[in-house]
Amino acid sequence: MKIVDDSEKMKQPYDDDENYVSKSALKRESTAAQELGKQLLGLSNSQLERIPLDETLLDALALAKRIKVNTDSHRRQVQYIGRLMRDADLDGVKQALDKVLNRSNQVAAQDQITEKLRDKLLAEGDDAIQQLLDEQPHLDRQKLRQLVRQTKKELEKTPESKSARELFQYLRQELE
Repeated sequence: MKIVDDSEKMKQPYDDDENYVSKSALKRESTAAQELGKQLLGLSNSQLERIPLDETLLDALALAKRIKVNTDSHRRQVQYIGRLMRDADLDGVKQALDKVLNRSNQVAAQDQITEKLRDKLLAEGDDAIQQLLDEQPHLDRQKLRQLVRQTKKELEKTPESKSARELFQYLRQELE
C-alpha cells in the first residue's frame, strides 16, 4: 500500500508547469493594456506619431477619438484597443509614452516661465529689459522695447493683444 503525502493531494495539475499563467494574471495584463490604450487616446496626433504603434492600432485610436465618449460604442472601441495593445510591445510603448509626456510637461513649464518673463517686462519696463539683456546678451534691445511698448498700448485698449503674443513668441524662440 502506497502512503500519499497531504501535499501531493493538494497539488494541482498545473503546478509543475513553469509556463502556466493564471486567469487573474491574464486579466491584470489585459486591464493594464487597456489602461495604456486609454492613455494613448489622450494624446494628440503629433504625439502619437512619436510612439511606435502599428497602423491597425493607430486607426483604432483615431476612430475612438471620433466616437462620442461615454457611449457603448466608445467602450467597445476602447476594449478593442486594449486587445490590440496585448500584441504590441508594451514596454516600448510605455517608455515612448513617458518621453512624450515628459517633453510635454517640460514645454508647459517653459511656457509658464516665458509668460512670467513677459509679464515682468510689461510691468517693470526698461529696468526689466536691461536686466534681461544683462542675462541674455544675444537678445535685440530695440525689438524688445518696441514689442513691450506696442503691447502696453494694445492692452490699454483691449484685454487681448497681438503684440503680447508676438512678444511671447519672440521670447520663447530666443530663450530656447
